[in-house]
Amino acid sequence: MTWSSPLLSLDGAVEAGGQDSGVAAHYGDPIREQRGLARATAERPVAVDLSNRGVVSVSGEDRASWLTTLSSQVIDGLPAGASTETTLLSAQGRIEYQPHVVVSEDMVWLIVEAGQNEGLAEFLESMRFMLRVEVRDETADVAVIGSTVDLRGRAGVPAEAVAWQDPWPQIGVGGTTYAGTSPHPGEGWQYWEILVRKSDLASLRPEWAGTMALEALRIEAWRPRYATEVDARTIPHELDLMRTAVHMSKGCYKGQETIARVHNLGHPPRRLVFLDLDGSEHTLPEPGSEVFAVGGKRAVGRITSAALHHEAGPIALAVIKRMVDPEAQLVVRDDTSHVAAEDAGDDSPEPAVVEYAAAQTVIVSPDAGQAVGRRNRDDFLKP
Repeated sequence: MTWSSPLLSLDGAVEAGGQDSGVAAHYGDPIREQRGLARATAERPVAVDLSNRGVVSVSGEDRASWLTTLSSQVIDGLPAGASTETTLLSAQGRIEYQPHVVVSEDMVWLIVEAGQNEGLAEFLESMRFMLRVEVRDETADVAVIGSTVDLRGRAGVPAEAVAWQDPWPQIGVGGTTYAGTSPHPGEGWQYWEILVRKSDLASLRPEWAGTMALEALRIEAWRPRYATEVDARTIPHELDLMRTAVHMSKGCYKGQETIARVHNLGHPPRRLVFLDLDGSEHTLPEPGSEVFAVGGKRAVGRITSAALHHEAGPIALAVIKRMVDPEAQLVVRDDTSHVAAEDAGDDSPEPAVVEYAAAQTVIVSPDAGQAVGRRNRDDFLKP
């Protein structure tokens, strides 16, 4: 059944499209909402309705060790209240799920994109065998709300609510970074996803911001998201998810061979980049728009996310080929129907192509990987 949030009845609410359908893109003033979310405090909490997201719980004595064997992250041994993220991979190492993981006293909670809960629950159920675990799809009863402050005990959110705190961009235990920039622009990123009852959603009292506000702040922090940055070929290395979602020292799991081979002997074939876009068009390129090197005839990648940031202006994330020169100026070409209709008019026989000049900032370094034989940071600190 398609979810439609009760918050869409609030004044000014405009429903989001695509993967975020069912919740509000904004409530009438996206930029004001974005500023409010960026500057939220405990005294002035701001929240984003993410109640279309999927929620799966895993209980039973073997829950943590079992999830550790299935995924790229170590969940066994994490204390109650701990947050992490992981990936569930194909045999070829491609990302199939990217759950946000939070541990409670008697449960492990997995938060996934809208519509993924059923597939994830079915997969986990198929892997139970004789282990003492119980998998339950909680999506019908549990809603997710996001915020840049911890909302527990505020604005009507119960103090005992389960909350996932995003580990990004800290390098977790067993993780490594593929980023070519230090300090990381996401150092100031603070973000929580809190679980509440869907029946209580309409009674909560934060200031509400739409998903457009959250997306702009996420892109600014270089934070990859499954619904936007992941496609059928994506491996964790390409998105710098090695820092938060992959433990390099854990035991065998599906896809581990690719993780180890690319990290130790090769390079990821593509890399995530941050783009500053020319704002003179007064529009944004649609996700999927092709990216070209200036003067090039073949696309070198595609836009995955784009937003108008309240301070930085139009910005985007893109996945491009690894060997694109980090100094190259790029251009984004958008020939999607909505831009064509707006720019060319209904009577135009050919769709319009809108081009955006784009300056790239390296996120995943072109030489990331091939770690065998390299000295790490600690080697340089030894006397």
